[in-house]
Amino acid sequence: MTWVSDTGLAVVDLVPARLRAEWVRLGHCPDRDLGALLRERVAEHPGRVAVVDESGELDYAGLDRRVRALAGSLQERGIGPRSVVGVRLPNGIGAVVAELAVSAVGAVVLPLAGSDAEIAALAARARAALVLTGGLPGGGGFRPVEVDPEAPARVLVSSGSEGEPKLVAYSHNAFAGGRANYLRAVHGGVPEGARDLVLVPLSSAFGSFGAAITLCRFGGTLVLRRRFDAREALEAIARHRPDHVFGVPTMLRRMADLAASSSAAGHFSSVRAFVSSGDALPPSVLARCREVFGADVVSVYGSSDGVNCHTRTPEHGVGRPDPAVTDVRVVDGEIRALGPMTPLSYVGAPELDARYRTGGGWVRTGDLGRFDADGVLHVVGRGKRVVLRGGYTISPAEVERELGAHPALGDVVCVPVPDEDLGQRLCACVTARPGAPVPGLGELTRYLVAERGVSVRKLPEFLLVLDELPVARTGKVCLRTLAAVAGRHHERERA
Repeated sequence: MTWVSDTGLAVVDLVPARLRAEWVRLGHCPDRDLGALLRERVAEHPGRVAVVDESGELDYAGLDRRVRALAGSLQERGIGPRSVVGVRLPNGIGAVVAELAVSAVGAVVLPLAGSDAEIAALAARARAALVLTGGLPGGGGFRPVEVDPEAPARVLVSSGSEGEPKLVAYSHNAFAGGRANYLRAVHGGVPEGARDLVLVPLSSAFGSFGAAITLCRFGGTLVLRRRFDAREALEAIARHRPDHVFGVPTMLRRMADLAASSSAAGHFSSVRAFVSSGDALPPSVLARCREVFGADVVSVYGSSDGVNCHTRTPEHGVGRPDPAVTDVRVVDGEIRALGPMTPLSYVGAPELDARYRTGGGWVRTGDLGRFDADGVLHVVGRGKRVVLRGGYTISPAEVERELGAHPALGDVVCVPVPDEDLGQRLCACVTARPGAPVPGLGELTRYLVAERGVSVRKLPEFLLVLDELPVARTGKVCLRTLAAVAGRHHERERA
């Protein structure tokens, strides 16, 4: 199948149609679009609370009214099943309404975050017809539309692990089927009426389940915070009584440390599990959460590219693959995945399809793994060069490319520096061009933001100026040596 937007963007499904049909037959996918699923949930329990944020709460009937009003405005502007619409809003009721309105008219949701320059570049690559940053005036009568469940529903945007962010197209069935099956397993069964506190951005791959699955598929309650603050997150748990809390390891550690120093441990008794993804879960964080909260900790190995494995015992591997989510194989040491949650393809990037997808639609993760005798998957190496700062993935290659444009710099290589709080921070290792003194870190970061459009979240936090960068026998910069040098340098500075 090839889907073409009204702006000329072509998205091809690399998974054989017979497999998609088989997953529907087996019940792994509902064969319903997200808009239709939301209407079903509204009819089932209009008075149930759907979304909670700092401004208040909205039940399903109220959510439906707001979604229909915005959907009517979109239809007045010609937005429909052949459109891609960007959504640039912080976590909250407004973001949920915008995403669901886009789905209601059958359009493709493109979640956006970052600097203005990054937003513009992503919207251009996806050929978005419109970018929503709030409500729209007007609001004529909304007309429900029929949508092919195998058509694109959402584009997941990677954090840019190997340069510019990758755009990955997912169908309605892949979200409401494969990804929903993962969430069902995390909840330990059909999560009817589940209450999910989502601390990560809804625009992220990890948080993307929020509106599409917690609400549209399972009719639960979504509790959101505009930004993460450990104290506010604990207060949200005590007040709103979620049964599952979703965050990256840094968030969970900060919450556990703060909760351990308080006398309100009983306020967290509603939580059945803390769900961690976006970074490897350190054993110390796992033990701390179990000790302080007395709840399960679910560790998720996954990515926007279409791989998923999760477990409640992360000290023994990343879990057993679930065929209702995605099958996993290890081929020549590399982890590969294919199943109901497998995406259609990369957006506007056939070179990525050629690199990361095989015949039959399998996703090549680039990660190294093995199965033990019990069928548990173990990740033994990461194939991608990334820096993981508090669960956020930074591409050193992207920062190097932009920083290398500075006229005073010669060689530029970015490496991770270990950090007890965030896991890793980014260090820019540079040499000077002849006769040009290297500017300070502050000036360089201002240059990256103002002149190169780099998001603040991706900025280097350390600067190391060297006469020359260490090289391996191949003549290439030795990243391992450079990272060790940078680590020792900043250990001395902190001492």
